[in-house]
Amino acid sequence: MTTERKGLLKFQDVDVTVVGDDLKVGDQAPDFIVHTMDWKLWHGIEDTQGKVRIIGSLPSLNTPVCDRETRRFNEEASKLGDEVVIEMISMDLPFTLKNWCGAAGVERVLALSDHLAAEFGEKYGVLIKELRILRRAIFVVDRKGFLTYVAYMPALGDEPDYEAVLAHARAALGS
Repeated sequence: MTTERKGLLKFQDVDVTVVGDDLKVGDQAPDFIVHTMDWKLWHGIEDTQGKVRIIGSLPSLNTPVCDRETRRFNEEASKLGDEVVIEMISMDLPFTLKNWCGAAGVERVLALSDHLAAEFGEKYGVLIKELRILRRAIFVVDRKGFLTYVAYMPALGDEPDYEAVLAHARAALGS
């Protein structure tokens, strides 16, 4: 049975229900299936084996904070190299992701959709039940599939600590 929690997050001053448990550093990162911009199935951990992953959970790319966050990680991706995969996941439909990435010139980040089954949302403790969107969070997964950094933002509009995320990704490259 999936855990449902209240009191973690508010939307427009109303408590919302978060589905799934929070993950923590040291946990094995659960694999999950989402859709690519071309509607193909993507296994977030299995399809990136042997690489370091930065996984971002976003409410929607069509919001200013998600836009800014995804563009920032797209810029950083080229500095990190091909051994780091950045997956930004929202409930946006795949064609919406494709249109947004095309207009924004985002090519180094994988924009992925959890719209169909919300599997990522439940497994990573980021699904907001009432709104069927994802809460903002960021995860770094090492080459062996373990979480080395986990941050759940206390509010939907809060941005992650980019420098901390990048430092943990760089450290995971060396381990």
